[in-house]
Amino acid sequence: MSGANSSCLTLGVFILNGVPGLEAAHIWISLPFCLMYIVAVLGNCGLIYLISHEEALHRPMYYFLALLSFTDATLCTTTVPNMLCIFWFNLKEIDFNACLAQMFFVHMLTGMESGVLMLMALDRYVAICYPLRYTTILTNPVIAKAALATFLRSVTLIIPFTFLTKRLPYCQGNLIPHTYCDHMSVAKVSCGNVKVNAVYGLMVALLIGVFDICCISVSYTMILRAVVSLSSADARHKAFSTCTSHICAIVITYVPAFFTFFTHRFGGHNIPHHIHIIVANLYLLLPPTMNPIVYGVKTKQIREGVNKFLLGERLALSKANDA
Repeated sequence: MSGANSSCLTLGVFILNGVPGLEAAHIWISLPFCLMYIVAVLGNCGLIYLISHEEALHRPMYYFLALLSFTDATLCTTTVPNMLCIFWFNLKEIDFNACLAQMFFVHMLTGMESGVLMLMALDRYVAICYPLRYTTILTNPVIAKAALATFLRSVTLIIPFTFLTKRLPYCQGNLIPHTYCDHMSVAKVSCGNVKVNAVYGLMVALLIGVFDICCISVSYTMILRAVVSLSSADARHKAFSTCTSHICAIVITYVPAFFTFFTHRFGGHNIPHHIHIIVANLYLLLPPTMNPIVYGVKTKQIREGVNKFLLGERLALSKANDA
């Protein structure tokens, strides 16, 4: 019987239930999420365009920022359109294999995002501690290899999630109390033993999240030591100011990430389930929405690039009107 049900559900569909307990408010919940998604896509695509077309931004720091923007735009696109279909049109069904694909891309891209933040911390370390060798250490081939290594690490560690989830028997139903297919949310629907899934998920979190945070912490410890040793207060302020955008991005990314991870695996029964779901969605939407804003406001070169682009557009429009 279990095998029959497993086969049926494996070849069939899951039902994504949205935000359980707040079904009546789905339309209202969707509005800020939709607005955040629009800002995230436009902001990140705008950053990528600006970095690719503005020569002053052809530097290692901005190449990593472009990679982060691409990752963020892709990440929120894997979940938000489907989530809005649930909220607006009550389209809750998702094919089993499509669910596995979404699960893979969500976790792979979040792992990639963490890796890029780590690379950006290393970039700031080299820029501040070895300023004269910055461009000779972080050459384009080195940046490309670092990005490829981060991508391959994420893909290699996340692929087993799909196999571990697919092997489980689903004989208790196919209702997932979530807005997207998250690894443990899907695994908990199963009537099988999910201990292997939980242990492997913890191992991946250690190999990606904890490793990246350790690298970021070591980088900023070295940066702090280098900055404090500077004799000029002006130089110290300038060095610190180059890191503020990155520190904001780290906080925005890791705080909801750790909340989501630990409450999924170690309880959090006192927290209402709809709070879990909303925070999990903010974990995927908040960094892509805020990163372009933070970097746009805090980074002088990006502000200048935006002003130059807008001025060029105005001049082109003025010439067209004169003609």
